[in-house]
Amino acid sequence: MIEIAPSILSADFAHLADQVSLATKGGAAVVHVDVMDGHFVPNITIGPVVVKWLRKATQLPLDCHLMIENPDQYIPDFAQAGANWISVHQEACRHLDRSLQLIKSLGCKAGVVINPATPVETLSEVLDIVDYVLVMSVNPGFGGQKFIRNALAKMQRLSQLRRERGLNYRIEVDGGVDLQTVGEVVRAGAEILVAGNAVFGSGDPASNVRGLLQAAQEATLQRA
Repeated sequence: MIEIAPSILSADFAHLADQVSLATKGGAAVVHVDVMDGHFVPNITIGPVVVKWLRKATQLPLDCHLMIENPDQYIPDFAQAGANWISVHQEACRHLDRSLQLIKSLGCKAGVVINPATPVETLSEVLDIVDYVLVMSVNPGFGGQKFIRNALAKMQRLSQLRRERGLNYRIEVDGGVDLQTVGEVVRAGAEILVAGNAVFGSGDPASNVRGLLQAAQEATLQRA
């Protein structure tokens, strides 16, 4: 199943609830929340307080992507605030298995994220416990960046490993997903498509989500 996960990083925060509502009307299935601390990535965004209020504004799952140092320290706060999915970076976790087990113990779906320069093989020992793998197709920190094409091979590899090992994690992609790239990422194996500027950058978010979803669904027919 292909799902569009609008990233609120590109939304108008003065009208965040309305923007999320419009994206939902267009068929969005998940709300992607980019959490940045100014240390792990060169930007600062939001914390659990915004997640708490966003939880009251939508019934959709909240996918909190923690681009932060020491994520274990904050995972419980995001779970308590209403996150349904929590993902942590392989590069930020000294004890990745422990971090993922902590997320699961709090009743959330656990995801692991890899940056553009991180090989898929670094995830070999946790693929059997994660609910989803998020492939960064830009360097994390800012919206509106150009899609990095080596992400396609990573998604193909993750799809191959899932078949070979009989696993059931889902494949998510974040960065540069728009009408020009959506077909490629779907054909490569992505199922959860994070889109920020393509949804909230201009025009009507509902129409933008519908357009992405239609293009993604058409691309599923072309998968090998």
